[in-house]
Amino acid sequence: MAENGNGSLKQGFKIPEINYTKLFINGEFVDAASGKEFETRDPRTGDVIANIAEADKGDVDLAVKAAREAFDHGPWPRMSGYERGRTLYKFADLIEQHIEELAALDGIDAGKLFEFGKAVDIPGSVRMLRYYASLADKIHGETLKMTGEYQGYTLKEPIGVVGVIIPWNFPSMMFFLKVSPALAAGCTVVVKPAEQTPLSALFYASLAKEAGIPDGALNVVPGFGPTAGAALSSHMDVDNISFTGSGETGRVIMEVAAKSNLKTVSLELGGKSPLIIFDDANLDMAAGLASAAVFFNKGEICVAGSRVYVQEGIYDEFVKKLITVAENWVVGDPFDPKVNMGPQIDKVQFERVLKYIEYGKRDGATLLTGGKPCSGNGYYVEPTIFADVKEDMKIAQDEIFGPVMSLMKFKTIEEAIERANCTKYGLAAGILTNDINTVNRVSRSVRAGTIWVNCYFAFDADAPFGGYKMSGFGRDQGMDAMQKYLQVKSVITPLYNSPWL
Repeated sequence: MAENGNGSLKQGFKIPEINYTKLFINGEFVDAASGKEFETRDPRTGDVIANIAEADKGDVDLAVKAAREAFDHGPWPRMSGYERGRTLYKFADLIEQHIEELAALDGIDAGKLFEFGKAVDIPGSVRMLRYYASLADKIHGETLKMTGEYQGYTLKEPIGVVGVIIPWNFPSMMFFLKVSPALAAGCTVVVKPAEQTPLSALFYASLAKEAGIPDGALNVVPGFGPTAGAALSSHMDVDNISFTGSGETGRVIMEVAAKSNLKTVSLELGGKSPLIIFDDANLDMAAGLASAAVFFNKGEICVAGSRVYVQEGIYDEFVKKLITVAENWVVGDPFDPKVNMGPQIDKVQFERVLKYIEYGKRDGATLLTGGKPCSGNGYYVEPTIFADVKEDMKIAQDEIFGPVMSLMKFKTIEEAIERANCTKYGLAAGILTNDINTVNRVSRSVRAGTIWVNCYFAFDADAPFGGYKMSGFGRDQGMDAMQKYLQVKSVITPLYNSPWL
């Protein structure tokens, strides 16, 4: 593992001024009703960046009331799809004018790589928004062939007020993954960003207003899960909750949604994704992909390929190449363009990752490289690889959400499939092979929502994304995501003297 200092920013870049720290409700930035604030911290140092207004139940009530009024009486759902799309395109254009500033906000708030944010995260958010802007006028029902003398058709109608609760690992991408299709469908939205990463969400709220999204159609209420998140999930005037986060919180959201108004729920709850490398795979490509699959974004990604299964014929040679790649992975200040991996999001996650490394040692796995804090101050952890991992070890079963790889050997395709499915999760999987028959068999046998073949992290706005088993249900991205925010209504009228039925 190569280290790089985490001190000053490179090339004279200056962190932008923090202009938005209040709640955004009904088109205005306002203080929390209680006057309470919370600190958002820089994971590079642990220092406070800003104090943010802290929403609780009363503030969520105000945001939902604004969203309800905007849906029931406001212009947003009553615009043509074409006009909604034009407004969303303008929103996307404004974001594109602030790419560097937004990438910097996610860099200081989440420890994300600044150069990657400029090249991928923020432009990807813009593409997501434009994708759904283009679909706003393409929401179609069907003509029904009735058995009697009736004419029937379906309408696709916006579901109403949508509550969005997003995690801290991809603040911008997650915001638009959920907000874009909901707004395009004609819904109004209340967003609770993660308390660790509120800065970019509040900036997006300001740009939404500038773009002409009507007051109340988009509201942003930073706060904590047990207060703001719980109030949003249980609110009687919220029609849908879309959540990405932990399984524990997902269960609570389902329970309170059922106990309140039986609002619809979609959940993306993480994973423990397998990467299966067969004997015929290109070893250099495999070592590079395996490292990226778990060390990218410091392992704080729900589809991290943290369980790596390598066929025995190439195992020893693969391990040598893998260790070389991992030990050249540069950890340090995410604003340094030479750095591959920044700090964990906060002290809690930092300590969780180190705890799981200790579990791996205790349970008898072999530490091949890494395993320690690094880079001085801040929440930095070395890229870590364990070999001799057994399926019942905690590091093989639990989602760590950090740069920790479990490396395992297999003999046959049947064994690989069985062990890949030996998890309560089912979000994603990777297959590395040149044999199309192997690809077809394994991709149909692994129970996961996304299968990547000879690639990893190949996301696209058009490719539906979601999980099997305890990775949740419902899909983000693609046309499937639009369906979450639409109701289907059948309309039936009698026909008189029709020449045909």
